[in-house]
This record gives sequence, structure tokens and C-alpha cells, in this order.
Amino acid sequence: MPRILAFLLTLTLAGFTATAPDPALAQDPQRPFSQCLAVAQALPGATYASYQPDEMAVEARPAQAGSREVEIMFAGHSTYVLTTPEGVTIATDYNGWSGRVSIPRVVTMNKAHSSHFTLSPDERIEHVLRGWNFDGTPADHDVVVDDVYVRNVTTDIRSYGGMEADGNSIFIFEVADLCIGHLGHLHHPLEDDHFAEIGRLDIVMVPVDGGLTLSHEAMTGIARRLQSSILLPMHRRGRPISSFIERMGDRFATDFVNSDSFTVSARTLPRQPTILILNGV
Repeated sequence: MPRILAFLLTLTLAGFTATAPDPALAQDPQRPFSQCLAVAQALPGATYASYQPDEMAVEARPAQAGSREVEIMFAGHSTYVLTTPEGVTIATDYNGWSGRVSIPRVVTMNKAHSSHFTLSPDERIEHVLRGWNFDGTPADHDVVVDDVYVRNVTTDIRSYGGMEADGNSIFIFEVADLCIGHLGHLHHPLEDDHFAEIGRLDIVMVPVDGGLTLSHEAMTGIARRLQSSILLPMHRRGRPISSFIERMGDRFATDFVNSDSFTVSARTLPRQPTILILNGV
């Protein structure tokens, strides 16, 4: 747990409070406070419990100014565009050419394929967060932009018949009491340390190609363990999405939304975990 030990003396998560007397567990003053980091998952004997408030339902509707809702739009391939309550726009796996993406304030990238990054992003983009470092060291992002905190957890990628350590990242966006994750171009199962560094994810964007990243069996295992309220498929090529949906099982509802976007708040997360499929996916 190399990065977790730098976070949080006390973390209250989903009704569970983890208190660590060791000062080494105090939060690194250089890092923002993470409401989503699940230290409890890494403690022996601790059980992670998901909390969901009353009056929960997901529905597609326009974002309202001044609300505590986040708008999420599918822009193509692995690119979703998030708009925070304060109007910060974030594009995931930004490549500069695909999808209906203008000039976001924040972009994240992964380098498995050129459709997931660009080496020449528009200079008007304020924050370009690459999921890898050119020198091979792990990327480490902890960025606050108005009302959103963006951090990453590095993963390895396939490269020339082997695996390249820390070649890509899972990005986590903490905004409006929501924890939103983008799994990126994930090439291997996640270990306990990964899950602990990721923490709670209320919403997760999952590649469902069934082989270019991971098999549906491996990917659904990851998605089930994350216990997210909303799963947003992406990277839909290769095997049919029905295979992914079937493997997720009856515990997950499926909702085909007649729109390419929806808004969500912490109070409108669905009671039953839901695979939400937007237009264009």
C-alpha cells in the first residue's frame, strides 16, 4: 500500500470509521483530502459497506445551473465528458479528434493506443493529465480544479509481448460527494492494493470490448468487486455488450438511456446497481 499509508489519520466511509494511531498514516499535507479513499478495505477484518440514501433513482434530464449534480456525456470510444456543478469540464482518454469534445479544462489520457491520447493537445486546455510518465516512472496526479479533485492509480499495459509497468492509469474524479472512476485501457486484473488505492467508486466507466483490454469474465469480476451504483460501458468493440451484461448477473439492472448524457447527484444514485448505456455506446 505505498500511497495509502500517506493518506488519512481518520477516514469515515459508508458508516465505517477507521482510526489509525500511527502518525505515518496521517494524510500527506501535499495531497488533497480524499473522501473516496477506502482505507477500511485495506485493514485486517474490516468490511466495506456501501451506503445509499433514500429517494434514489437515475433519470436522464438536463443539468441545472447551481445544482449539485454532475453531467456525464458519452463522446465516443473511451471518452466521457464530465461537467461539474461549478462548470469544470473533464474529458477522459482524450485524443484531440474523436467525439464531440471542444476545449475541456481538464483532460486525462492513456497511451495503449493513439485513440486514447494525443501528444499535441490544444494549448487552451488548462490541465493535461497523462496516465504515464515518459521516463517510465509512475504518473502521480493530485489536482484540484474548483470543485473537483482528480487523482490516479497506475496500472501496467501489454507492450511488445511483455508488460510495461505503470504504463497507464485509472483516473478518479471526486466531485459533489460522488466518486467517479474511469478504468482506462486496463490490461490485467487488479490486486488488493489497487482496490484499496482506488477506494469507493459510485460510478465507474468500464471497457467492455472483451479482449483488447480484458475478457468479459475478468472485467465483470472487477466491476462486481467495485460495488458501484452505476456502470458506464465504454470501448465497445469486439465481443457484443450482451455478453458483459449477462455476466454481471441479475443483481445489476440494465438501462438503455435515450440520450447521450445524464445528470446524477449523490442522492439520485440507483437503489439497485445499474448498467447505464447511453446513446452512441
